[in-house]
Amino acid sequence: MFPEDRPRRLRQNAAMRRMVRETSLSVDDLIYPLFVKEGKSIREAISAMPGQIRYSPDQLAGEAKKIASMGIPAVLLFGIPRTKDKFGTQAHKSDGVVQQAIKRIKDAAPDLLVITDVCLCEYTSHGHCGILNDKGAVENDETLDVLAKTALSHAKAGADIVAPSDMMDGRVGVIREALDEGGFENTPIMSYSAKYASAFYGPFREAAGSAPAFGDRKAYQMDPANVREALREVRLDVEESADIIMVKPAMPYLDVIRTVADEFDEPLCAYQVSGEYAMIKAAAAQGWLDEKACMIESLTAVKRAGADMIITYFAPEAAEIVG
Repeated sequence: MFPEDRPRRLRQNAAMRRMVRETSLSVDDLIYPLFVKEGKSIREAISAMPGQIRYSPDQLAGEAKKIASMGIPAVLLFGIPRTKDKFGTQAHKSDGVVQQAIKRIKDAAPDLLVITDVCLCEYTSHGHCGILNDKGAVENDETLDVLAKTALSHAKAGADIVAPSDMMDGRVGVIREALDEGGFENTPIMSYSAKYASAFYGPFREAAGSAPAFGDRKAYQMDPANVREALREVRLDVEESADIIMVKPAMPYLDVIRTVADEFDEPLCAYQVSGEYAMIKAAAAQGWLDEKACMIESLTAVKRAGADMIITYFAPEAAEIVG
């Protein structure tokens, strides 16, 4: 009699809501970032990211087994070297911190996918994502060579996927060529295609020790005001053979995720970054928010916007709920 009342009939109880739910969040959607610090016997709590830890490579076996046992399909590694220089040479050492970590994880949990972040910000003494010229600006083409060496070194160490996050022009094509020539034609590239110059990265920079020593990254990361530019960036990466594309951050850029998902057929990843995680943790610690409810709601929103997979520091906690 009253058609306008019909939607409410499908909300009456949990079973009904579950049956008609349009978006499903699964453990299969989750990627867990890990911070790996060069050294031994290191397990350091990260104050800006409650619940997150810096591990030395020798401490990763147990963590890898635990993550795999929860059904989480993949981890994303960020390396923190003991020493840094202006060229980021530690990034592509065969026995570098990430290279060691890959081997430890694959030995402990062979079926757990290992994705490696390919960037120089954690490895350079100046904290920028590339090689600098005399004026302090990033030299795009000179940086590409180092990124290619880094990606290839990760593949040689056993990485399943390499993920360039530097936002240099042409890096996907150069990395693809290096991998192919090195015999790693089947190693996929997950490209940080639309990575914004966001204020939400603050806690990560403490965790990874990667804050710029001067200036900012607005000259190579994207302007938060732009959407059409994101499509151009993604299209370039796809043309250069990116296998998975990414939007970062996630929650403040749901419109970008939706737009990219509508435009491209490639698997789409979204990164729920450190600031998104830390805000929920901080508000929950004050009793202002229900942490678990907000965690699931935020992750569901990212999935609803069109992401096929989500990098999130909440992965273990979410896995326990969505299994």
